[in-house]
Amino acid sequence: MSFITKENTDIGERYYYTQHKSGLPVYVFPKKHSTAFAVLGTKYGSADTTFKTDKDDDFFTIPDGVAHFLEHKLFEDENGNDAFTRYAKYGGNANAFTSFVRTAYLFSCTGNFDENLEVLLDFVTCPYFSEKSVKKEQGIIGEEIKMYEDNPGWRVFFNMLGAMYINNPVRKDIAGTVESISEITPEILYKCYNTFYNLHNMALCVCGDVTPEQVEAVCDRVLKKAENIKIERYTPDEPPHINTERVTLELEVAQPVFSIGIKDTPANTPEEAMRRDAETEIILQLLFGRSGDFYNRHYESGLINHKFSASYEQARSYAYTEISGSCEDPDLVKKAVCEEITHRRDNFFTAEEFETAKRVVYANNLHNFDSTEDIATDFLSYVFAESDILDYPAVISGVTYEDAKNTFLSSFDINKSVLSIIFPKNKEVIKDDE
Repeated sequence: MSFITKENTDIGERYYYTQHKSGLPVYVFPKKHSTAFAVLGTKYGSADTTFKTDKDDDFFTIPDGVAHFLEHKLFEDENGNDAFTRYAKYGGNANAFTSFVRTAYLFSCTGNFDENLEVLLDFVTCPYFSEKSVKKEQGIIGEEIKMYEDNPGWRVFFNMLGAMYINNPVRKDIAGTVESISEITPEILYKCYNTFYNLHNMALCVCGDVTPEQVEAVCDRVLKKAENIKIERYTPDEPPHINTERVTLELEVAQPVFSIGIKDTPANTPEEAMRRDAETEIILQLLFGRSGDFYNRHYESGLINHKFSASYEQARSYAYTEISGSCEDPDLVKKAVCEEITHRRDNFFTAEEFETAKRVVYANNLHNFDSTEDIATDFLSYVFAESDILDYPAVISGVTYEDAKNTFLSSFDINKSVLSIIFPKNKEVIKDDE
């Protein structure tokens, strides 16, 4: 089996790609680093709650939290042994995560790469679910959910999404609720596994001092040929307006924590999505970057601190900007953010400021190529977004002043902004205006 080579000569990076005979897309990004990193992911996350395959007559709706539950369960085999013990034997450091649109299993190692990769491919492709093991896991994840209910960073984020979105499943906690996971059965887990853990719906991204042939040989030993299943996902229509403007909660925090969300419309194509990412990164650098006027003015006044940050997120059915941090007066921060956005609609940044911000974003992107972990995890995101990690630097370079200005005007609407606040317990909560 031959590998296709993709190279970006401008930045001196390349990777190799093949579709393994099992159906699994395989990407190998060579890096002469001491630590190798591998991530095996499936295009399946917490937002995929209603779906069908080409073999199903009707859509199938599952309880909230199944994707995360499935991630946990795959680590344990039918004898009760967990994959972490197998990794430890070969010095592998393993982890996994579930997001709204993907689930990923990963490891890093400084030796025994082949053995660690074999562990990864083996346990992810050998599911075992029983009534007893599911019941046990419901108790474990139920406790985890209760812990997250008291986690300020988690709650402020999901409260922000709940304020912003009305129907989209991203408004719901990735882990589900104690009630929703109580509905999970082995049959549901097998249904979701057989649908989404089809190798054609997955990808393996490897980065480190390894060869494509080395990775292919391990895949040959472990993987069996998979039938290509077509998956259709259903996402309810989401209106453009927000759900509610402001939501508050009290938890054990020393200082109020906030998350400001600005609802956007997702891009229609992978190419448009990549351009939007680049344009918005530059816009956020201009608006809220640490070298900019807004950050320094409000940092010096004490309104914000070093925890203040801004980012953009988009996927198949959602897109939003998040501005977050901690401060004494989150309402005043949101007011300042909205005033800055309003001011810049009529007084956009200069061409010189734009070029400076673009250079910063470009340099930050190149910096990501120094880490095997960043490359592998970012690579998976690009693969599932049907785009290419090596194309992004050129996309950033290609953003024009007018591109950034037009995206700013269309994507930063303060009428679609929300504020989520976590106040310290027993502290007077600022009331909404009557």
